[in-house]
Amino acid sequence: MNTAVETERETVELLVDQRDLIVYNDDINTFDHVIESLIKVCKHEVEQAEQCTYIIHFNGKCQVKRGEYEKLEPMCTALLDRGITAEIE
Repeated sequence: MNTAVETERETVELLVDQRDLIVYNDDINTFDHVIESLIKVCKHEVEQAEQCTYIIHFNGKCQVKRGEYEKLEPMCTALLDRGITAEIE
């Protein structure tokens, strides 16, 4: 088989397995709590966590991480354990 076709197929397969970790706005959690959680759980830099938190607040939700389900699932669980509404799409 052609190497270019094999590489393209592998790339498509990798992209198909990508999921989004979505965090939703609520009236309970403070900005500081969400920012600290994104830094600790999702390994965000301070600026990234702040930007995501503002997007969550003003748009109702934000994709905070993209990756394979197996990597996102523990992050989603940790956010849920902290009282933050999150899901993997």
